[in-house]
Amino acid sequence: MADPFVLVHGANHGGWCWARVAPRLRAAGHDVFTPTLTGFGERAHLLTPDVGPETLVQDVVRMIEWEELSGVVLVGHSFGALVALAVAERVPDRLRRIVLLDGLVVEPGAPAFDALPPAAVQARTAAAEAASGGLAYPPPGAAAFGLTDPDDIAWVDRRLTPQPLRTYAEPFPLHAPLGAGLPVTYVCCTDPAYPAVHTAHPIVRREGWEWRELATGHDAMISAPEATAAELLRARIDPSADDPAVESRYSDLYGHA
Repeated sequence: MADPFVLVHGANHGGWCWARVAPRLRAAGHDVFTPTLTGFGERAHLLTPDVGPETLVQDVVRMIEWEELSGVVLVGHSFGALVALAVAERVPDRLRRIVLLDGLVVEPGAPAFDALPPAAVQARTAAAEAASGGLAYPPPGAAAFGLTDPDDIAWVDRRLTPQPLRTYAEPFPLHAPLGAGLPVTYVCCTDPAYPAVHTAHPIVRREGWEWRELATGHDAMISAPEATAAELLRARIDPSADDPAVESRYSDLYGHA
């Protein structure tokens, strides 16, 4: 059996956001798991003041362990990159590679809010206080995630849920070196660029992770599912170079690099 993919969603999203990518990875012969984190998506009713970074890390760790997965390609989108990096520290022996899709990355010991301008932190904190007494801030709307197609925006807007404030205000359990010594690929979405993840880029280069670019917006799994699946397969098959054999395998599936 080919190595499994575990796809971790980002802020305000849920496992539903991978609905266009997961079938393409399965068509290439992989098992695919798309967990929804506690307090998000169809699990929004489970949100309590106790839900923080540790909860989200445990969500994914327990799923990997209970499914008895090994050789996992662990993918973290946006805010989900922090979840993926923390999961890697708990179960490195079960992972093959980490892929961060336009991921938010901060220094060990820092909260996710450190990646954002102070004005944005204040705005989200105030919105959470007004909407829920500080529990969660409302989703910004699908267009804020780089989507432009009206049908995509409508589909995503119906599914976005509030983000637990504690998951941004409290640090994730991360230690140096980030990635727990595993190979890491960072896929940067460039069209349009998403400013909230720009602070990750110097960290990516410092850590020496593989760097890829994808010409689509931040929610690449929705706006460009074929190209996103191709990048995930490329990272899994041969992350070191543009091998012609690798190019042939995923271009045969999707018709382009």
